[in-house]
Amino acid sequence: MMDAHEARAWVRRWDRQQENYLPDREERFTVVGDVVAGVTAGGPPPLILDLGCGPGSMSVRLAGRFPGAAVVGVDQDPVLLALARDAYRDIARFADADLAAPGWSKELGLTGPVDAIVSSTALHWIPEDRLGGLYEEAATLLRPGGVLVNADNLYDEQPAVARLAAAVLKERAARAGAGGEDWATWWRAVTAEPALAAAVAERQRRGARGGLTELSVRRHAELLRAGGFREVGTVWQAGDDVVLVAVR
Repeated sequence: MMDAHEARAWVRRWDRQQENYLPDREERFTVVGDVVAGVTAGGPPPLILDLGCGPGSMSVRLAGRFPGAAVVGVDQDPVLLALARDAYRDIARFADADLAAPGWSKELGLTGPVDAIVSSTALHWIPEDRLGGLYEEAATLLRPGGVLVNADNLYDEQPAVARLAAAVLKERAARAGAGGEDWATWWRAVTAEPALAAAVAERQRRGARGGLTELSVRRHAELLRAGGFREVGTVWQAGDDVVLVAVR
C-alpha cells in the first residue's frame, strides 16, 4: 500500500499528461457532473458507477460534488486501481472487473439500482462486438430515468469532417499550452515505482488490452438503444471530444 499523499501525487501527474490530449478535460468532468446533477436533483445521495475509472480522477470529483454519494469505480488495470485505492480509499470504492467480459457487474457488490453510470476516455478500449453487451448490462443496473454518460473521443463518419474535428482538438491543445510528460513517459515512470511493484507484475501477467475502437456517435447511439436506452444524444462537444448521454 502506498501513502495517500504519494498516490495522489502520481494521480496529479496522470491528470497533467492527460490534458496534453484533452485540454478541456476539467470542463468535460464538470459537464458529466452537470448531467448527474440534473438526473438526481431533489433525490437522496446518488449511487454512481465510473466505468474504466483509471486512477480515480473522475470518481473523486463526483464524490466531492455530491456529498453522501456512493461512488464505485471499475477498472481492470492493477496499477491504476492501486493508485485509486491508495489515493482515495476513504472517498470512493474501486472494483476490479473486465468490462469487456459478460457479467462484469457481478463483481461490484451492488445492493440497489444505480442513478448514473459515467465513463471518461475509457470505453474506446472495448471492442465493438462487446460494447453492445456492456451497454445492455449497464442498462439493467440503472433505475428508470437513470443515465449513462460517456465522455470520449467519438468520430464523425464523414472522413473530411472527422479530420477537421481532430484538427480542432489539436489546435485547442496547442492554445492551452499542452506539453510536458506524455502518456508513455508517465507509464515508464510509474512502472519503476517500488511501491507499485506487485501491481506492475500483475499488469504484465494480464497482458496488454486490445486496440482502440473508433466509433461514431451514430453507432454508439444504435448500440445504446438496442441495449435498452430510450433516448440518446450529445450534450457537449469540442472537436471529436464528446459527452454522450443515454437515458434509461
